[in-house]
Amino acid sequence: MHARNTIAAALIAAFLPAAAYASAELAGSKACMACHAIDKKLVGPAFKDVAAKYKGSKDSEKQLVQSILQGSSGKWGPIPMPANRVSEAEAGTLAKWVLSL
Repeated sequence: MHARNTIAAALIAAFLPAAAYASAELAGSKACMACHAIDKKLVGPAFKDVAAKYKGSKDSEKQLVQSILQGSSGKWGPIPMPANRVSEAEAGTLAKWVLSL
């Protein structure tokens, strides 16, 4: 491994909790990042904006899990979010991660 890659990996490990890094990887592997980014709107809202919208909501994690599993429309504009091919456990991991941002 090149020195630059080693340093980058060390910085990521130092500043991101393992669970958050794993969830970011999960989001990337399940194509979530095709429409979402962490801090800017793409086709869908930024994950940080989703976290802010649901902050303090009693059932926020449950609501996000259902949106991930079943898709949704009308929450963020006219473009619907399709259901995602993830397990319920993966949807839960993704929802927790998004809410932690």
